[in-house]
Amino acid sequence: MSLFKKLLRNSRGTAAVELGLVLCLIVIGIFGALNGLGNEATNSFNSTAQKVQQATS
Repeated sequence: MSLFKKLLRNSRGTAAVELGLVLCLIVIGIFGALNGLGNEATNSFNSTAQKVQQATS
């Protein structure tokens, strides 16, 4: 029982878990933003390539 009480009083583990969760949310946000940006860049390049192809045909 004393081990359980020690674990409850120890806040370093809790802070590490919270920091890990915040970091995960930040990484998920970055991946989402990069995915959206990548899709927009792909669409832009495809549109430009299509216009160049139509202009040279």
